[in-house]
Amino acid sequence: MNAMAWHGWAEQMTTGIALVDAELRLCWINPALAEALGLGRRSAVGQPFGGLLADPDGVAEGLAQAARVLREQRPLQWRGVALLAAGGGEIIADIALQPFEDGLLLEVHVLAEPLSLSSPLSATLRGFAHEVKNPLAGLRGAAQLLQRRVDTEDLRALAGLIIDEADRLGALANRLLHNDGAAQLGPVNIHHLLERLADLLQAEPQPPQLRHDYDPSVPDLHGDADRLQQVLLNLARNALEAGAHTLTLRTRVEHGLRLGERMLRMALRVDVLDDGPGVPAALRDTLFQPLVSGRADGNGLGLALSREIAHEHGGELRFASRPGETVFSLYLPLERGHD
Repeated sequence: MNAMAWHGWAEQMTTGIALVDAELRLCWINPALAEALGLGRRSAVGQPFGGLLADPDGVAEGLAQAARVLREQRPLQWRGVALLAAGGGEIIADIALQPFEDGLLLEVHVLAEPLSLSSPLSATLRGFAHEVKNPLAGLRGAAQLLQRRVDTEDLRALAGLIIDEADRLGALANRLLHNDGAAQLGPVNIHHLLERLADLLQAEPQPPQLRHDYDPSVPDLHGDADRLQQVLLNLARNALEAGAHTLTLRTRVEHGLRLGERMLRMALRVDVLDDGPGVPAALRDTLFQPLVSGRADGNGLGLALSREIAHEHGGELRFASRPGETVFSLYLPLERGHD
């Protein structure tokens, strides 16, 4: 991704992004971070990075850690950092620092109540929506021709699967382009989404072995089925592209679960477990950050976007990994309100 494309992408992220130069001064921030801090983007440029930290006693330590990331070229995660906001206020955020060109890239996740599901998802996807609509139309047309010409029920069903997926992605692209990305909310049966995922994976040229471990007591949740389907598809495809041969799709209900600053009475956990080689140690601290990928041909956007969809639903995306067993867990509230 070239510099112009990267900046265009980062401009649209709802996650706060900043670039810090080798002198530890801000040289660029995206609109999301400017809004969170109540800063003007132009006035922010040139400010010392330490000036963002609300705790005066922690400025020296913060600068020392940032300098160490620059010196050692190794990423770092800060948890629960107090940042100064306009008017003397403070916000609490998790901050990921990673080397970027000659300076640092900061990804700032504000620890606050999640966005309402009626608010727009990040415009990150909208840029891609323009690019996928024409190929989707061609794909759908070709599948329709195949469906009319093949003479076996199995092949017609596969063609129908392609048509349905093209329609789903086309509808998602249209909403992102013309409806400001507003979520389409309703009751979602997570097991229906997982069975749909299984159908899509079985249509792969080399389908994985699938195992199902469902909790039949899981109730419907409130969310956007298409977006949640995309998260599950991203997790499964990542596992297969990393070398997994067997996937286990598992659901559980958890009680008294803490997600960030919130305690949920009841939450859904959806696990996508694989038998691949595991997440490389060098990527574990930065795996959900944009532009981070373990594959030479990866763009590092799938997991970042999946986590963003999870956050939009008031949930979280976590993982645990060791060679031969990696599990990505999607946590979603099963209640409309929050404690």
